[in-house]
Amino acid sequence: MVFYVGSESRLYCKGIMLGYKRGLRNQYPQQARIKIENVDDRKDVDFYLGKRVAYLYKAKTTKTNRNGKESCVRVIWGKVIGKHGNNGCVRAKFRSNLPPSSIGKSVRVMLYPSNV
Repeated sequence: MVFYVGSESRLYCKGIMLGYKRGLRNQYPQQARIKIENVDDRKDVDFYLGKRVAYLYKAKTTKTNRNGKESCVRVIWGKVIGKHGNNGCVRAKFRSNLPPSSIGKSVRVMLYPSNV
């Protein structure tokens, strides 16, 4: 891998919120199913267990964030808690349940805390 001067690096992988954990008749909104980009196998999911997940969204009103700046971007934090199926999907639990409008939207799967 070649790094160029001034090149940026990300500390997260992209993911898509697919929906809630569910059975045939019931759904459980406290757990979300997430498909992580370039993870296509059940054995690849082991690396992501325990990693932090962030769902970013924009609100109408601004709030002061931790850095003291005004921003309308909010975040709901969660954690990868398990595997889902054989195709690389994971289950994540968030501090507050994700809204239904988040289905199909992107999330960030952070590469920390590290188990390596």
